Amino acid sequence: QSGTGLFGGGDNVQSPPDSAFTVNDVCDAHVLAAGAGPELHEVTAALAEIADAATGPLLTGGVHTPNHRWELSAALARLHRSFPDARLLARVEEWLGEGVDIDAEGLYSERSAVYASIVTNPSLLLLADVLDRADLRDVVERNLAATLDLIRPDGTVETVHSRRQDQKLSFPLWPYLPHYRLLAIRTGRGDFARAARLAAADGIDDPDLLAQTLLTPDLCRHLPAPDAEELPRARYLPTARLAAHVSATAHTVVYGGSDVPEHRRIRSGLACNPTFLRLFAGAAVLDAVRLSRVFFDLGPFRAADMEQFGDNRYRLTQTLTTAYYQPLPKDRRRDDGAYRLLDEGRFSAAMAFPDRPQDEVSHTTRVEVDLREDGCDLRIDISGPSVPWALELTFRPGGEPQGAVPLGDGSWCLTTEPLTYRVGDDEIRVEAAVETGEPLAGPDRTDVLRYDPGQDYTVVGGTDATTGNRVYLGGHGPQALTLTLRATSQA
Repeated sequence: QSGTGLFGGGDNVQSPPDSAFTVNDVCDAHVLAAGAGPELHEVTAALAEIADAATGPLLTGGVHTPNHRWELSAALARLHRSFPDARLLARVEEWLGEGVDIDAEGLYSERSAVYASIVTNPSLLLLADVLDRADLRDVVERNLAATLDLIRPDGTVETVHSRRQDQKLSFPLWPYLPHYRLLAIRTGRGDFARAARLAAADGIDDPDLLAQTLLTPDLCRHLPAPDAEELPRARYLPTARLAAHVSATAHTVVYGGSDVPEHRRIRSGLACNPTFLRLFAGAAVLDAVRLSRVFFDLGPFRAADMEQFGDNRYRLTQTLTTAYYQPLPKDRRRDDGAYRLLDEGRFSAAMAFPDRPQDEVSHTTRVEVDLREDGCDLRIDISGPSVPWALELTFRPGGEPQGAVPLGDGSWCLTTEPLTYRVGDDEIRVEAAVETGEPLAGPDRTDVLRYDPGQDYTVVGGTDATTGNRVYLGGHGPQALTLTLRATSQA
């Protein structure tokens, strides 16, 4: 703790919200120590001194991200719980007056499982208890209800739609355990009780749960009877453009909610993951389906629109447009040739792009997905100028693709022969067929059969490529093809 009362460490300098994480722990430890008897008197006094030093900067400090508001507010509320001060409550009301950033489907604006489970939900539950605000408890219940349909068969929560760091990670369900358990007990919801049991299925991995149980004795009460899992079931979250279909055989996710088409950049705080399909068949898992097109190095397919056009049927669409620029009009020319350095959406140059006539070039990709109880059917339509494309199917390690041609380095080529990916008794089968256009590329076309992350990554030598067993099929558009993906699972 520095002389300002804030805590050092991390990449955020003199950070009120980062310090709030520590102050929340300090305040909980203070409550536990104060109730433990005279043996911890010195500890209690030391914690009170730390909390007092942090109070001023937390009262006046600002934040960076949406979840910071609730973490900081929770710290202020905890400070008030132990050291009552009307200024603390007034500052909390300032932050809460902005309104909690939850959408109509129950997702927070960051769409992040990490920040929902570790920051926002516990902060709002604490605020609900300290301020006696049932509406904040209702917000958490809505988020937990939405998350039920994002729980995957492997005990993780879907993150492909996240706008934060977890969009490229696998995130476990267990951090949700105290929230599902508490609200199951307080509301009697059997679906939450089932989720709580799932979250605890692999054991309790967080010693903080002991402190939470001491501070919130309701967590020790018996869970209500859990609901049986409803199968089959389907859910579409239009605010995130994310669909999930779950049966006894397959768990399939379709995603078309990337922020990149609108913002035209890869940026922290945007949903950037180009994965548009996942399929779970027990231990056989197709982790990611991605589509690259070599069109002005603008990166892989990320749907700008997702439309539901029937029961469990979706259409994902993206049109890429770039331009060639004509000479500047005479009245826009400069004798010194020094024109503004501008970003035209694809790249930057000292070319005064808005002042120039332009000739546009466009490329459209449509993916139609029909979700079934045993997998899904895809129809992919690539239109526009003739460009190479490659569809990448990344399978989770544990099996080996059969029916595909090895390319080396953990990759295979799929042609018109069926592919099977088997792990134990579980299997995913893939078949492809060309409807229109030239035949699929053979294994000799490794220049085509590859993933291209786009110049936003490659200009600095980076990539967002997947890892695992990667199977490619590709060709030259315009082209239309179909894929059938079928799951067989003994799970």
